Amino acid sequence: MKKEITIVGAGLVGSLLSIYLAKRGHKVRIYERRGDMRRAKVEAGRSINLALSDRGLLALEKIGLADEIRKIAIPMHGRFIHNLDGTTAFQPYGKEGQYINAVSRGELNKKLMDLAGEEGIEIFFHEKCLHINWKENEVGFINTKNGDTTDVKSDIIFGADGAFSAARLQYQLNHDRFDYHQFYIDCGYKELTIPAGPDGEFLLEKNALHIWPRKEYMLIALPNPDGSFTCTLFFPFSGEQSFENLTTEEKVTTFFEKTFPDIVPLIPDLNKQFFHNPVSSLVTVKCFPWIREDKFALIGDAAHAIVPFFGQGMNCGFEDCRILDELIGQHGDDWKMILQKYQTLRKPDGDAIADMAINNFTEMRDKTADPKFLLQKKIEARLHEKYPDKWIPAYSQVTFSPHIRYSEALERGQKQESIMQEVMKLVGIETKWDEEELLGSIIDKI
Repeated sequence: MKKEITIVGAGLVGSLLSIYLAKRGHKVRIYERRGDMRRAKVEAGRSINLALSDRGLLALEKIGLADEIRKIAIPMHGRFIHNLDGTTAFQPYGKEGQYINAVSRGELNKKLMDLAGEEGIEIFFHEKCLHINWKENEVGFINTKNGDTTDVKSDIIFGADGAFSAARLQYQLNHDRFDYHQFYIDCGYKELTIPAGPDGEFLLEKNALHIWPRKEYMLIALPNPDGSFTCTLFFPFSGEQSFENLTTEEKVTTFFEKTFPDIVPLIPDLNKQFFHNPVSSLVTVKCFPWIREDKFALIGDAAHAIVPFFGQGMNCGFEDCRILDELIGQHGDDWKMILQKYQTLRKPDGDAIADMAINNFTEMRDKTADPKFLLQKKIEARLHEKYPDKWIPAYSQVTFSPHIRYSEALERGQKQESIMQEVMKLVGIETKWDEEELLGSIIDKI
């Protein structure tokens, strides 16, 4: 049965969700607080490229967009580590042929919006969600350009409006026993750009995610199709080494020359960018419930905002859409069952990837330069090569195994990590790590 569906938010997840629903025959309208990004320049400071991995690609394949997106994506086959002493190391992500993709947030969102338009979906811009009338299932919007208000009645409302969701706030304010938890890590982030070299040349290795790990903080860089790199400095808000202390051009120059010396020659206007681009915070959001009967659901960051250190925020949101669509296929018009099962399946997975993302921050900034950690990863890669069905590294479970649930990956990853902690304590592990007997004994513990 055809439903009238309103989606609050035309970002990546809202746009993809609209396409899935329209392909099921429903009439979908999207209301977006911002202007049409296809007609406006995206301001620096909001993450402009993302890591698209197998979960996100699978969701795009279901609507026939994966090949189109691959054309504007750059494969990244591993982490390229830049140590303070000037040495570098390449750490492959998975087995040969496995990689994640750097893709422009804006270009991907524009393509999804265009595809939504081809499906007959209307997108209304500059429409801010003011309230939701739960008795009538009606959303009230105000147009931020002309002040006009609109009340939109629907059969189903989806809140897909991000980490600071207005739709979620309305749910929180008007429903008893709504659990809400948000927390910020002590680091913020600032974006910087390494411009392309002559003739669009990449000034760093093109097919890698670059990391400058520095214990309490780090810098990363992802490639863009035009030869530039988008860098993100993850750095404490306060303290001796912090954003609050980098107050002058001299301090910024001194800090970068001392901490990231190989970056300084690559960003000629470093100080200009540093003081122009904003510092943004990183929030994790967990909440429950996500749904209301057969009439309302939160999806994507509105349901489960996570920090970016596993590169799974967008991938997780896209997976929400795919799972929801599969449930529609299974349960037809029984939206009460569809939304209940969606919540039951996705809530544990949203919580799991949120926790893994926090843990991966520590790994990226602190451990990627640690020889013992690198040996552990080498052993795990050897185990996966030799026993591919019995030992899958946690990163590969999340990034390259889209049919393993995040909650399962967390549980299996914790068990494997516990085993590896004991293995790394063995006397002489540095010389016998590849011995057949040792590898077999590890697998016996699974």
